[in-house]
Amino acid sequence: MSHHQDSAAAKQDPRLDISDVYLFRGRTGTVFVMNTNPVSADKGFHPEALYEFHIDTDDDAVQDLTFRFRFLATEPDGRQGWVLDRLAGAEAADRNASGALVATGRTQEIVTTSDGVNVFVGRAGDPFYLDGTVVTAVLTALRNGAAVDLAAFDPQRASNLFAGTNVTAIVLEVPDELIGSGTIGVWATTALDDHHGGWLQINRCATPLVSTLFDVTEAGFDDYNATDPRDDLANYGDLVRRKVAGLVSANDTHSDPEGYGAATRDVIFPDVLRYQVGTEADFGAKARNGRGLTESAPEAMFEIVLNAPVPMGLDAGHATGMLRAVFPYLSAPA
Repeated sequence: MSHHQDSAAAKQDPRLDISDVYLFRGRTGTVFVMNTNPVSADKGFHPEALYEFHIDTDDDAVQDLTFRFRFLATEPDGRQGWVLDRLAGAEAADRNASGALVATGRTQEIVTTSDGVNVFVGRAGDPFYLDGTVVTAVLTALRNGAAVDLAAFDPQRASNLFAGTNVTAIVLEVPDELIGSGTIGVWATTALDDHHGGWLQINRCATPLVSTLFDVTEAGFDDYNATDPRDDLANYGDLVRRKVAGLVSANDTHSDPEGYGAATRDVIFPDVLRYQVGTEADFGAKARNGRGLTESAPEAMFEIVLNAPVPMGLDAGHATGMLRAVFPYLSAPA
């Protein structure tokens, strides 16, 4: 839940709120996960919205391939039908393009296509784990350019703020030959029909905790979720550089705060998850390759912005449920 309710529209309708994106090697291909509806997973998916995985194959932060989900109205039993389309080339960035049909199905069921695409859409346990005291200390320090004060944190009492909570998940496993080899950049979006022939992008998510750590939607940047990764450096790069420089200066964790702030800006933006297709995912402070379901993403992000480790005293065992070894990989809902 690293990207929780970070826009006004997402706060108003949690169905459009993307909490986390994961990208890793599965048993048969590359796995894309978009978790939505944090804490309120019984609300399902918006029938007038698009839920999209965008894939950049040439490192320009522009989508070359998009997998797009559309949902039907909720049925009396609470389930929903869905349609998955694949859009390539110029169509990948065109929300009015029809694309090519990949699969159809209903929530809470696994669908496997003839060419090996696996799809699951439905409720699942939230794999994200975070200690509230630690994140508050880091956020306060980053916001104020001050020392990180962990006096209130007792590692022996560390607890997952989101233990026992569920999300509505979209899990897509795609054979590598349908994506290509090499390194890809991935981000997810939700967009709502404006009923005038267009779409309003409501939320976007890739790197965990970016909007939370840097207040990009609270510091005069209300359009962050409506923008695209290719514009991140120009729009928000200076904000991140200044905040990180102030943090490492106050904590004396780097000899060149301004230089470290600039380097961190270039690590975080453009906000996409980069992943070498066919390899094991690992999201850490020193290196990142996609994002698996078990890494401590908050600790990695804290160390990136502070240039020093900030342990939370938690591991994947504190997350909700037990992850599955086979598709759809996420745990059953709590």
